[in-house]
Parts: sequence; C-alpha cells; structure tokens
Amino acid sequence: MRIVFMGTPDFAVPSLEALLKAGHEIAAVYTQPDKPKGRGHKLQAPPVKELALQHNIPVYQPVTLRKPEAIEELRALEPELIVVAAYGKILPVDALNVPPRGCINVHGSLLPKYRGAAPIQWAVLNGDPVTGVTIQQMGEGVDTGDMLSKAETEIGANETSGELFDRLMVLGAELLIDTIDRLDSIVLVPQNEAEATHAAMISKEMGAIDWTRSAQEVHNQVRGLNPWPAAFCTVDGKKMKIFRTMIVSAQGEPGVLTNKGGEMTVYCGRDAVVLTEIQPENGKRMRGSDYLRGHPLEKDIKVQ
Repeated sequence: MRIVFMGTPDFAVPSLEALLKAGHEIAAVYTQPDKPKGRGHKLQAPPVKELALQHNIPVYQPVTLRKPEAIEELRALEPELIVVAAYGKILPVDALNVPPRGCINVHGSLLPKYRGAAPIQWAVLNGDPVTGVTIQQMGEGVDTGDMLSKAETEIGANETSGELFDRLMVLGAELLIDTIDRLDSIVLVPQNEAEATHAAMISKEMGAIDWTRSAQEVHNQVRGLNPWPAAFCTVDGKKMKIFRTMIVSAQGEPGVLTNKGGEMTVYCGRDAVVLTEIQPENGKRMRGSDYLRGHPLEKDIKVQ
C-alpha cells in the first residue's frame, strides 16, 4: 500500500521500520522541524527523519499543515493511507480527507482513556495495572476517532514511563501491521465518550514531591516522571532528583530522611520509600546508598 507516514520521536520509529519491513511503499515521511539541542544549540533531526533518510525516503517538515499549499503538496503524493504515530501536530480536516483509505493513528493507551500528549506517563503516574496501544481512525478531535484495534499489556509494579514507552512503541508497531493487513474486514468501534480521560502534557513542576502523600503515590510519581522531568526534593537546601524508589513498611513524620540499614529512607503520609537511585544537584545519577556513604547522616533531617 502507498503510505505517507507522519511521526517524530523515538516512539514512532518502530512503526516506520515495521511498515518498511512489511513491504509497504512509503511515499514520504512528515515530521517536526529540526530543533536546536544542547549547549551549542545545534539543530538536531527528529529520530523519524534520520530513519527516513537512511532509506532515501522524501522528508517533509512543514511548520503547519493548515496552509493550502501544504495540503496540495500532500495530495500530490497520492497516498492511499496516512499513518500517524506521535507526530505532534493536529491534522486539519483537509489533510484527513486526502487519502482514500483515511488516516490511522498509533496511540499509546487503551482509548478512550488517556487521550492527549502524555498517555504513557499518566498511566504510570496513576498507578494503573494495565495499559496498551490503540490503532484508531483519525477524526477532527484529539484522539477521538473510531477504534480499529487494541493490544493490552500489564504495567510492572516498579516499571518506569521510559521502560513502558520502549515496550509500547514495539507493541504499537506490531499492532499497526496486523491492523493494516486486516483493514478491509475490521469493524470500527466508536469510543465511549463517558469513559474518556485527558492526558495533559507533563511539566517540570510536576516533579515536586509532597511527602504527605502515601508511599505508593510517591513511588508512582517517581516512576511516572522517569526519565523526564524526574521527581525531586530538596536535601540540605539543594535539589535532588529521584529516579527510582522502593516502598517499605515504616512510620514516621512525613518528609523526614533517615538512614535505615545504609539506605536513604523517607517517611511518607503512609509507609515510606527508599531512594534507590538519585541525582544530587550538579552530580551524576547514583545509588542512594552510595550517596549516603559520601554524605553520612549524623541525624535525621527534613527534606522538602
């Protein structure tokens, strides 16, 4: 099938790879414009663009698809189908109407739950036991179109958003190929609007830990914000990022950091968490126990 692929980050790469391996004709790839990165602000190409160039696939990086010339450019490619995976732009109606087979989207949740920008992180933040991917027919709203297929997977008790992200992008690629193979026979399933939830963008401010919450809630926050932006607290007046924790049964004043058996342990509103992987301000990521050896606690201290 002649396909235009639209995607930008790592999440979209396995889907494009799978389409190529399955023998589909990729007429072009649409991705976000290159962005400055690092101290030198050197322009860096999105991962999807890098893969496309390796396969000599034409790459388009329009700032917007809402201009008539952008739609004409897309129409000239004559795609039978448009496949979208984490493109990062909302497709206008004129774009949705270009391919005769429509536009389908690889979404990292079990729709209608977690529509929006950060479905994987919110599933972990909320402590969900199960998530998955959905292939949907795209409509005018954000992730509102009818569903073509779903695949479920359990979320590990200690699994981070980054780890789940890596699994779901592969699961999504596999489901995408299976769905396209069965496209003519699949019956579309409308989403139940009453069950819809929104997965808003993640911000750095969400990393601040409230130690009056339960250890389970803090643990979910740490997992959900790993690798970015990372949960954090203030220890001795300096910011400390927390990347991994372990829940332990212990009671004490919320926010008090203590040394229990050589481990950094912080009491929460219910139970406590061991800070198993941390990053001190201006330092490297390390085990919490290693940090304690270099910064021994003479007495319990309050962290913010």
